Amino acid sequence: MRPRSARSLSLLIAAALLGGAALSGAGSTVLPAPSAAADAVRDRQYWLDEYGIRAAWQVTRGAGVSIAIIDSGVDDEHRDLRGSVVGGTDVSGEGSPDGTRPVGVERPDHGTMVASLAAGRGSGPDDGVIGAAPEADLLSASLAFGAGARDGDVQVAEAVRWAVDAGADVISLSLTRNTVDWPESWDDAFLYAERNDVVVIAAAGNRGSGTDQVGAPATIPGVLTVGGVTRAGIASDEASSQGISISVVAPSEQLVGSVPGGGHVLWQGTSGATPIVAGIAALVRAAHPDETAAQVIQRIIATARPVTATVPDPLYGYGYIDAEAAVRASSPSVVANPLGSLERWIAVNRRADSGSTVLEIPAPQQSLGRTGGTAVDPPAALLRPVVAALAPLVPVAIATHLGLLLVIGAVAAAVIGFVRQRRTL
Repeated sequence: MRPRSARSLSLLIAAALLGGAALSGAGSTVLPAPSAAADAVRDRQYWLDEYGIRAAWQVTRGAGVSIAIIDSGVDDEHRDLRGSVVGGTDVSGEGSPDGTRPVGVERPDHGTMVASLAAGRGSGPDDGVIGAAPEADLLSASLAFGAGARDGDVQVAEAVRWAVDAGADVISLSLTRNTVDWPESWDDAFLYAERNDVVVIAAAGNRGSGTDQVGAPATIPGVLTVGGVTRAGIASDEASSQGISISVVAPSEQLVGSVPGGGHVLWQGTSGATPIVAGIAALVRAAHPDETAAQVIQRIIATARPVTATVPDPLYGYGYIDAEAAVRASSPSVVANPLGSLERWIAVNRRADSGSTVLEIPAPQQSLGRTGGTAVDPPAALLRPVVAALAPLVPVAIATHLGLLLVIGAVAAAVIGFVRQRRTL
């Protein structure tokens, strides 16, 4: 599949194909009804133990924290999600006013799958899908992309602003614009989230769906970008993309999720890794209610388990997310978001877009430190504002330098000519 146009957004999902299983929708593998194989659903959630989520539940299960799911709508009648959605809206013009009717022709079941991994309640003590923060509240903003739909950029901007006003502590975005840049309407919306102390989490995208390079909103400064790994912890070839803006990685293969109507599917993609991380961010916010969004992000990346010697890494970021460590460990204090500031980026980059040749380099951010380890350099994500700001200036800089060179060359030629003329006299 080729990447979509700059004006077209897409929800992120890659097919999960298992031999002998029936297929539904965009290649998701349908599981038997919970009544027939309830244990098969919960037992497939390997990330609960392997990424420290169950251990973190000994501290908190996310009560009192709200996660906004900006997606295709959340079916709150699913037994795994009953009581989880406390507010909602529809920005597509196609859904219900409370955001609980799945919409769109592309992936109407997508939002329910995402929501279940963030804050699913399960259908019993050991049955159904349970989210990373099973006692967190959900806010649902339903949107729809594709032919005949409202402008996707406008929908996302409206949904983000609504989520902030609705009291979201965490915003989860399992969608991509498939471009590294974004419209100015997103400047206002995401800056609104930044100024109101909201943790924004976005998916890196999937190569299997045509996203070879991380795209917006996962390229926006200050956004926690989630890459995906296999069950074995290897960067996924199909169900993840790569880029310097990846902050942490989480499982993106062999995922199980809830779908509208009461069923479950196996699926893959950073669409699933992202709400897992959003749920963990909710656990951190519940355990440390006085900490800012910047401090929450600091905790998550500082306690991640490094995968390579290079940190951050374009495939793994700071490493595997570790819910228990993020909740329990002490964390170095930060004032600014360690992943950069959108407000600063706007001041630099939009000025460059307007034709100004003045470039202000953002002030250095505080170095991060790992608990019990040595300090590490500021994340590569901090380079995003500088790179983005420099790019529009390159033609201007080249033209300016060429002009200076031509002037210097002309002066030098005149001097040489004068000297030669004096020698012949």
